[in-house]
Amino acid sequence: MLRRILEKARGLIVHSEFVADCARQAGYAGPVARIPHGAFIPQVDRMAVRERLGVPHSFPLIGVFGHLKPYKRIPESLRALKRLLRLRPDARMILAGEPHPDLPLDGFLRDPILAPAVRVLGRLPLEQFVANIAACDIVLNLRFPTVGETSGTLLRALGLGRAVIVSDVGAFREFPEDTCLRVPVGGQEEALLFEYLNLLVSRPDLARAMGERARQFVARECTWARTARQYVDFAEAIVAGRSWQPPSEPAPAPAPQPVSAAYISSWAAEADGAGYVHTHLSRLQRTLAITPAGAPADRILEMGAYLQITPALRSKLGYGEVRGCYLGPAGGTDHKRIVSEDGEVFECDLDLFDAERDPFPYPDAHFATVLCCELIEHLAADPMHMMAEINRILRPGGHLVLTTPNIASARALAAILQGYHPGFFPAYLCPSEAGPSAEARHNREYSPREIHMLLHYAGFEVTLLETGEFRDVAHPEHHWVFHLLQAYNLETGLRGDGIYAVGRKCSPVRERYPGFLYS
Repeated sequence: MLRRILEKARGLIVHSEFVADCARQAGYAGPVARIPHGAFIPQVDRMAVRERLGVPHSFPLIGVFGHLKPYKRIPESLRALKRLLRLRPDARMILAGEPHPDLPLDGFLRDPILAPAVRVLGRLPLEQFVANIAACDIVLNLRFPTVGETSGTLLRALGLGRAVIVSDVGAFREFPEDTCLRVPVGGQEEALLFEYLNLLVSRPDLARAMGERARQFVARECTWARTARQYVDFAEAIVAGRSWQPPSEPAPAPAPQPVSAAYISSWAAEADGAGYVHTHLSRLQRTLAITPAGAPADRILEMGAYLQITPALRSKLGYGEVRGCYLGPAGGTDHKRIVSEDGEVFECDLDLFDAERDPFPYPDAHFATVLCCELIEHLAADPMHMMAEINRILRPGGHLVLTTPNIASARALAAILQGYHPGFFPAYLCPSEAGPSAEARHNREYSPREIHMLLHYAGFEVTLLETGEFRDVAHPEHHWVFHLLQAYNLETGLRGDGIYAVGRKCSPVRERYPGFLYS
């Protein structure tokens, strides 16, 4: 059947070189595109799933997923588990999928050692199926013989950051070596599988590191957006009769030269809040470091500009036009002129409007870059209005640099676990003769995952997402939080006090009122 299809095909898409070679050996000589199998990576509360399974957080949980057929090496896996249980009686295994009639599971499950450690969950709805993958510490994706298939379950497990063991056959050999362990099929299969299981169970730090590399690989190479784009490009190339190459990723913007703390501080005398500049100096330096460099023909907009780093956008990053904006009566503009300690003069206009309600007073595709730093956490009504307007005024491929406090930081976790508010600045301001400043306090703080979703729904591809401190000060008092996260195999990354993100405009706004942010 496949040979007849290949005889008619004008082009062929495969997930692996293994299948491409099989097609060529079958006589196919047309264009071939190797495009990765895509993967959706949902967010799962893995600890809640383990609670439902009755598996304590300290128990190693191993999973086998999909139709439980003999070629998935399930007897070998169960015998390896039996050996592991002699060393780790707390190890558990789940088999999630419909048992095949040719696989005699009952005999294994009557074994007095295996019986209490193994559960057959049967066929599950997709949501529960994926949730159980996330609940595991180790996923087995073994198979022999193979017909060249690429496993969607494997891609989900890798994308969820699980430690995965695969058979050293076919297309499975093509996954990066540092993302999974490979077991050769043969006389030593069971013994080596036991050794790998024992290694990952006894060294959870290795399992976590391998899982994180796997997650990064899927996020980089196997998103459905990237895969779909390659399918479309290949089809268009075939129709047009031209050769096809995988689309290259946009070249990264040239990195600007680091801006010194002394240069930023030199403007603090006239910029509002010299004390604020001193306190947040490392954050201001990091913001400039992640901002793409500009050219004389490029425009940049700094939202909420206090003129602390604004001069550097021209003098150090090279933008020809620098503009700022701030909260105020729509239509107004303030012209600012400041002089550094070294006598350097900087002038720019600050446009006044409400970023949550007013149309921004700029044409479509006007700016190369927009900075939105320490602003979104102050918005009380409609942050997606601001995000949509930023999308509109950015040129295609333009960048949004966004920084904001991290509500999921180690500091925040330490606070809430000890009974305090996790927010970085939720406090009301004491009344003064000058009157209240409603925009000063934080209305909603965000986690890194929420910032990623915010950028996605606003039509941006996330090119950088990291966290760091507002000041370069060590926090040894928070190490216990990391020990706690590691004990429950939860994410320890992105736990700094501040979020630093860069998005590249790649589409119109995808969703005006995303469900995670609006009710």
